[in-house]
Amino acid sequence: MKASCHCGSVQFEVDLVDGLNTARRCNCSYCRMRGAIAVSAKLGGIRFIEGKNKLTSYRFNTGTAQHFFCSVCGIYTHHQRRSKPDEYGINAACLEGVSPFDFAEVKVLDGENHPADTGTWHQAGTLIYRKGS
Repeated sequence: MKASCHCGSVQFEVDLVDGLNTARRCNCSYCRMRGAIAVSAKLGGIRFIEGKNKLTSYRFNTGTAQHFFCSVCGIYTHHQRRSKPDEYGINAACLEGVSPFDFAEVKVLDGENHPADTGTWHQAGTLIYRKGS
């Protein structure tokens, strides 16, 4: 799938692990503020077409996860996961033709009680989108 940040400075193609079926959110302190829906790709599953040099990154807490975003428009594009370091979480909203509002329900994983600390993932809840009338 083709993907890009908001301004188009960062453009990439991504091979998703299971299409959009891995859609999820997280309730850790960073993801809670970011509010993005992420889908999964293997580390080798991203090919940057343009603007890799425009990416900047942020790490917090243990410093294991690395969150990437465009240095021009600020949009989060992807992150290397702490829970599965061999995977990226891809911002679903960066995928061409995909909106976070396309997902009627999205699992919210309990990142406050991270599996690297507790040994297992727990679902914290479900985010439900209902179109207004």
